[in-house]
Amino acid sequence: MRLWSRELWRLASLAFAGLMAGWLFAAPGLGLAIGLGLYLFFHLYQLRALYRWLTRHPHDEPPAASGLWGELFDRLYKYQKGQRLTQQRLRATLKRIQESSEAMSDSVVMLDRRGDLEWWNSAAERMLGLQAAHDRGQHITNLLRDPRFIDYFNARHYHEPLALPSPIDERQILQFQITLYGDDERLLMARDITRLHRLEQMRRDFVANVSHELRTPLTVLAGYLETYNDHADQLPSRFARGLTLMQEQTMRMQNLVNDLLLLSRLEIDHRSEDAVPVTVDELLSAIRRDADSLSGGRHELSIEINDQRQLLGSEQELRSAISNLVFNAVRYAGEGCHIVLRWNSCAKGACIEVEDDGEGIDPVHIPRLTERFYRVDKGRSAATGGTGLGLAIVKHVLLRHDAHLEIESHPGKGALFRCVFPEPRLVEANDDHPRVQRA
Repeated sequence: MRLWSRELWRLASLAFAGLMAGWLFAAPGLGLAIGLGLYLFFHLYQLRALYRWLTRHPHDEPPAASGLWGELFDRLYKYQKGQRLTQQRLRATLKRIQESSEAMSDSVVMLDRRGDLEWWNSAAERMLGLQAAHDRGQHITNLLRDPRFIDYFNARHYHEPLALPSPIDERQILQFQITLYGDDERLLMARDITRLHRLEQMRRDFVANVSHELRTPLTVLAGYLETYNDHADQLPSRFARGLTLMQEQTMRMQNLVNDLLLLSRLEIDHRSEDAVPVTVDELLSAIRRDADSLSGGRHELSIEINDQRQLLGSEQELRSAISNLVFNAVRYAGEGCHIVLRWNSCAKGACIEVEDDGEGIDPVHIPRLTERFYRVDKGRSAATGGTGLGLAIVKHVLLRHDAHLEIESHPGKGALFRCVFPEPRLVEANDDHPRVQRA
């Protein structure tokens, strides 16, 4: 405010001096104009100095000036200096980020909001075959053309990574993960998981081979035990209890081997069999009859059909998956509980739900329920005869049908298992839909 007061006094002084000088020569108007012209010339001179400084020597010291212009030059210089320091820090930070990205063994690719390539590290050049001279500005799907990656990129659901062969070496398996940031931009990371993939393949092969080799001796053992049981009256009475226990454990081992073989087949063969329209109400009715036999009248089971569409898929696999959910409810919900099998429409397509009003599950266990052999209550699960593979089988069957499993449960409030199927897997019941094969 003090500088503005000085500037106003300067203007008034020049105007008064010009007016008085003009009055002496009998031309007060001319004198006033000359005074105002001098004031204007001073400001034009300072403005010219500012322009020359900003356009020709912006990094030099500002021109010498006093008053309002001196204050303006000083403030501009301080602001400019602060901006230069900020830019230097940003450049240093960006350089460190790029250097750290270059040091990473994983591929890092920056994409703009359209999905065009902006920057990548040297690991991306080795793994993905990117070349700065040709690929910068190209859309990522022009370079990674696998249909599974294109679907993953366009779906914009990046919670889970995607494993695919490298576009330049099919023997190398890469795990792709996309993260959204900034103004709808994307960060693509690719990790070499070839060794882990081979170890996992070896594990699956080992489990499948061991399970297959166990089937024959278990079948022989079960056959002899059945024969002994048929002639139990000829055996000493002290052998009766042992014979019953051996039969129970042999049956449990056979169930475990069968589940392991089924799970291995589902993991190895990622494509489902030829899809056919499955009438869901008939499927649920058949599963309910099996569940009634398992329950022995200790539970109330009901079916609700709120969607008349059919489901495209493998009826055998779907029956196995839904049966596992229903049988789990029978085993663990508690006696006297009501179990509902439901076929509903939903926002994403349609869903098969298995809901009970039993004891429920602590939410802390839900993320791990589909792991192999994971048990909420190990002692109780063993007593009910479960193998610990049921929900793992459900997960893989649903993946083969482009579906996913949702679980809602709280202790004392029952549990809800929801199998969500997308629209392409649904067909009207009166359509003469041909057999289709998953791409």
